[in-house]
Amino acid sequence: MKTLGKRFAGGPAALALAMLGLSGCAVGPDFRPPDAPAVPGYVAGAQPSRTAAAEASLGEAQRFVAAAPIDERWWRELGSAKLDALVDEALQASPTLEAAQATLRQARETLDARAGATQAPQAGARLGAQRQRSNGAALGQPGIERTFELYNASVSVSYDLDLAGGNRRALEALAAQVDHQHYQLEAARLALAANVATAAITQAQLAAQVEASEAIVAAQHEQVEIARQRVALGAAARDEWLALRTQLEQSRAAIPALRTRLDQAGHLLAVLAGRAPGEATAPRFALADFALPQQLPLRLPSELARRRPDIRASEALLHAASAQRGVAAAKLYPQLTLSATMGSQALTAASLFGTGSLVWGLAGQLAQPLFNPGLRAEARAADAGFDAAVANYRQTVLQALRNVADVLRALEHDADALAAQAAAEASAREALQSVGQRHALGAASYLQWLVAQQQAQQARLAVAAAQAQRLADTVALYQAMGGGWGGDAGS
Repeated sequence: MKTLGKRFAGGPAALALAMLGLSGCAVGPDFRPPDAPAVPGYVAGAQPSRTAAAEASLGEAQRFVAAAPIDERWWRELGSAKLDALVDEALQASPTLEAAQATLRQARETLDARAGATQAPQAGARLGAQRQRSNGAALGQPGIERTFELYNASVSVSYDLDLAGGNRRALEALAAQVDHQHYQLEAARLALAANVATAAITQAQLAAQVEASEAIVAAQHEQVEIARQRVALGAAARDEWLALRTQLEQSRAAIPALRTRLDQAGHLLAVLAGRAPGEATAPRFALADFALPQQLPLRLPSELARRRPDIRASEALLHAASAQRGVAAAKLYPQLTLSATMGSQALTAASLFGTGSLVWGLAGQLAQPLFNPGLRAEARAADAGFDAAVANYRQTVLQALRNVADVLRALEHDADALAAQAAAEASAREALQSVGQRHALGAASYLQWLVAQQQAQQARLAVAAAQAQRLADTVALYQAMGGGWGGDAGS
């Protein structure tokens, strides 16, 4: 480094004018937000404007509405007051959100700290006293020795003029990190609401499956008992009884696993709401608690990039990487620092502020790197970091587009699946009714009626799974659209 010192004779006023009058431009490229995705749609081929309808509960057709506004509390579209209360509780008490909020505050304070250290002159005060002994050897007068006290008090001020804008670029990078943490907080809120809704739907599905499975086991148990009696009477082979008993035990063995998953869904709901699983009983959900939204929002791909917090978070990291290029480039340019000191020095404390004790100084320091290969390597590293951020942003956008495409196709196929399962259940119910009538007339055995009842319950189990899938994928679409978030760091 080549350093040049200069004394100013104009006094503190001249130094202040120099601080206010000198400024530099910020080196490095200014950040330009990426262009919106230039794609016509989310899926290849034609996207249906609506889904199929089914003759069943939660079987309404859903219509996709382009550019439709999304309520900030979008989960209310599911029509469950219990879910509304639980999501609100989770948004208030979730440790995950508390951590994200604290991280955002940390980023803001870091920005304020750096701004305070670089955007304004730094002032300080010193008060000191020392006792020392000197001899005259250093002055060519050996044998002259003296012991004395020296008291001093001073006020100093210094300022880095930031000619190349390195400090301003560093603040720009920190501000982008604040934006990133804000978008991360919004993404966490969106994910939390979606996770609560999905867990509630899963709990409702599992409760329906447990109920249907227990009904199937009850029907199979009666079949086994009838077969046992027929074997005892010699009207049936033992193999028939064993086959039915095997089927019964297999069905019975599946229920504990369903109950485990049902309990786990309840535990998950409690934790998402910020409570321990054993603290209180979380609300129990049934499929009947939910309504299926019949109009679904569909944002354009160009709008999606501004409305999804994960994309905006990736863009903020890209902004920070761009600013870091300027920070690295500024280190190659001169650094100018101005400073001023005013105070007093005296040999006794009583005369510290007396006549003749005043001392002051003004200085300017200009530092210019002459040979430092590491600085250029640092600039190249910043360029590589920016290139990586560009690639990560593109990948985030592609993943978001894929996310939406997956959900749109899933909603389309979910409706078809529910229509088919509802038709199968209707047939099974009709068959059960027919067998019941025949059994009442003596034209069908009780065993035949039990088999028809079992088939109806199995069809009901499949319908419950299809209904829950429609609800879950509806939640996934709201999440894929970015929820009702406004799209700005201040929203």
